[in-house]
Amino acid sequence: MLLLGFFLGLAVGLGFWFWQQVQLNRYLERVIQPLNSHSYKIALPFMSRFRQDMSMVKRQQQDLQQSLATYKELLDFAPLGYLQVDEENQLLWCNQQAQEILHLQRWQPGQVRLLLELVRSYELDQLIEQTRDWQKPQVREWVFHPSCEDANAIVELKSLALRASSLPLPQGRVGVFLENRQPLLDLNQERDRSFSDLAHELRTPLTSIRLVAETLQTRLEPPLDRWVNRLMQEVDRLINLVQSWLELTQMETNPTMHLNLELVEVRSLITSVWETLEPLVQRQSLKMIYSGPPTISINADKSRMYQVFVNLLDNCIKYSLSHSTIYIETKIISSPDILYSNSQSPGLEINIIDSGDGFALSDLPYVFDRFYRGDKARYRSPATEGSTATTGIAGSGLGLAIVRQIIIAHGGTIKAMNHPQTGGAWIQILLPEIVANFSRQDYS
Repeated sequence: MLLLGFFLGLAVGLGFWFWQQVQLNRYLERVIQPLNSHSYKIALPFMSRFRQDMSMVKRQQQDLQQSLATYKELLDFAPLGYLQVDEENQLLWCNQQAQEILHLQRWQPGQVRLLLELVRSYELDQLIEQTRDWQKPQVREWVFHPSCEDANAIVELKSLALRASSLPLPQGRVGVFLENRQPLLDLNQERDRSFSDLAHELRTPLTSIRLVAETLQTRLEPPLDRWVNRLMQEVDRLINLVQSWLELTQMETNPTMHLNLELVEVRSLITSVWETLEPLVQRQSLKMIYSGPPTISINADKSRMYQVFVNLLDNCIKYSLSHSTIYIETKIISSPDILYSNSQSPGLEINIIDSGDGFALSDLPYVFDRFYRGDKARYRSPATEGSTATTGIAGSGLGLAIVRQIIIAHGGTIKAMNHPQTGGAWIQILLPEIVANFSRQDYS
């Protein structure tokens, strides 16, 4: 009986398990059947397309990584330095040139460190902050003084004249291109020294040639004497050119050159210069109109300022149309309007405007550069050829360069424009700290 009960229970259990398996299989068939019949047919091409898209994305990612590696390699060998910082001014990457320019020996590729920990440059840090705040490319020049942990190595490090161009990047990042301008400045200084030495050497033989020409001038009769007169004019032009070059080099070497300051009444000085240029004025039937406060005195070097107005008015006379007018306007302004001036004393604005053809727009940024020769219509006098006895340096290409250096030495600025009404050249001078006698209504 016991054995029969055991087999009977086993048979019942096996039958129940078999029944459960059958029911499970039927359920699975009902679930899988729609997938196999309809959904699977739809999912199969979708999965194939999905695999193709994934493969394409993977290839694009590989191409982008390869392009990024190529660009980094190009930047690493570029002649300009390049660095990139994140939104917290942490250095993300820089090329080999930037490492050499900024002496980033402590930085290794892959490191992320604050730029200020690696480079102690307030100018660079300020440039990056301005670029991020304004979201516009910026350009700045400054003298960079490298720092080093080794006290002995600091002595050997040279200061560098740098120019940085920055641009805003996504996510608050900023990229900065660095140009080391020190080799160019050193080359210019070496060139200036060579030209100055040459100019010093030329003065003596030119003076000797002039003495010989003077002797011949008294012994020759017309018409032979005209050749000697022409020789005298050319020798004088060369002597004045050499002297102007030496003078300009000295001014540029020492921008704060020694000035013999005294009270100078501006209108009287301009009138004196105009009277000196009277022969040229009469030749072209020109007139001058002065407007502004009747009495303005400035603390200046009178001989230097006389030289400024001689050069400027001589240019106006040469390039003005016959029977036209040259306008000179003076106006009292606040010194903060003058670049780099911290004084609260009033300043002086002087505008000199002629009625000629004006400057070519492409020449305006360079008119105060030495030896710059732009539009021939502006650089050749229609009334007189060659130099004039008045200025002595006309046609040398140094007159306006000397004028700018004199104005800078007085703490002022000078700018060249074309006047919208006359169409002629417009030179504007800003001088700080008038020591003047003027009425309060003159002060704007």
